[in-house]
This record gives sequence, C-alpha cells and structure tokens, in this order.
Amino acid sequence: MKPFFRYTTLLFSMILFVSCVSTKSTLKNVDDKAPNPKLTSQNTFVLTEVSKDPKYGYDPDYPVNVFYRNTKDENLNAERFLNALAGPKGETISYIKIESCCPFPSKHTEMGAGFLDVYEIKWKGQTTPIRLYINIYEKGYLFAPKGFSIKKIAFK
Repeated sequence: MKPFFRYTTLLFSMILFVSCVSTKSTLKNVDDKAPNPKLTSQNTFVLTEVSKDPKYGYDPDYPVNVFYRNTKDENLNAERFLNALAGPKGETISYIKIESCCPFPSKHTEMGAGFLDVYEIKWKGQTTPIRLYINIYEKGYLFAPKGFSIKKIAFK
C-alpha cells in the first residue's frame, strides 16, 4: 500500500507542476537580441531612459528581463538593475525580494520553466511601496520603469 501511495503522490505532484506552467509564454517583452547591459564603476547597469510603457516592470506579462545566465549569483543582475534606479525625484531607494511567482516556460533553465521575482521598492516620503516583477531567465531591453528616475552614477 505504501509504494502505491508514494507513486500516486508523485504522479499527482508532477501533473500539478506541469499544469501550472503553460507551454506558451505570456511574457510580452522578451528579446534575445537585446544588447548586454553595460556596467558602471559601481557595478550597476547603465540605464539611459525611462520606459514609456506603464506596464513595464509592474505587470507580470511585462517584467524587467535582466538575464543572469553568465553570472554565478542569480540575484546579481536584478540587484545591478535595482541599484541603478532612484525615486521619481532622485530619492535613494531600498528594495527587498518578497516572493517568486508566475511560472513560465523558458529555454534558459534545466527545468524548462522559470519564475518571476517580485521586489518591493521604497523611498523616503513614499506612501505606498511599489512592486516590480523581475525576470532573471530572459533577456530584454532595460529601462527605468515609469515613476522611477535613473540614479546619478559614474560610468566605467
């Protein structure tokens, strides 16, 4: 009876996982041809413009695609991106990763699926924290999301 229960549980778990990950990606802004971002002397990404798309970063279908494949630390590129941001008037921001969500198919993982990381961003004088969706598995053009500015930093 125990082996039957184990196999049934394993089969149910596999079906549940596969059903959670669609075979078609809902991500709208992935672009494998996007250039690799440049780094500043402070090891942050060089951002040159603010996105015109109000969904960019705020909607799970339009995450910030920072692609970590060439680094040993999967959070490094997300931090490089977030460290390049400032509040709307240049305020220093703070951030914390609060969850992973929203599975999607990806050719860049051994499992064939990735998750978005959700970061909560705050700055002094802000009334409500902002949540941004960051995708470490795919590549895309990088912008500061609407409502943010680009931190003034020195370039390499």
